[in-house]
Amino acid sequence: MAELAFSTIGNVILKLGSIAYQEFSLASGFKSDLKKLEHTMSIIREVLLDARKKQASNSLLRLWLGQLNDVLHDAEDVLDEIEYQDLRRQVVPTYGSTSTKELIMSIKTLIVEA
Repeated sequence: MAELAFSTIGNVILKLGSIAYQEFSLASGFKSDLKKLEHTMSIIREVLLDARKKQASNSLLRLWLGQLNDVLHDAEDVLDEIEYQDLRRQVVPTYGSTSTKELIMSIKTLIVEA
């Protein structure tokens, strides 16, 4: 369980540190909030390193890790939605109003080019 949470938190930290999120945070006025979240995720990662060793003998810790994993997946989903909306904002002016299928293809093209 700790390994899964640890992997997810790594993904969240990478996303928070990406250029897309830095630009989003500046444009949206969330720079300090995203920095705080990135710092909090780094602390949680360190706690998870310790929890990984102790989870086998502590059922309460396993329960907490399960709940933390759910929260981390929710955070990752929010960051994915922010990234999607940012890419959508870039695509629509270029390609005009498009169907969902065309929009997804355009976004995939932008991701591959990045």
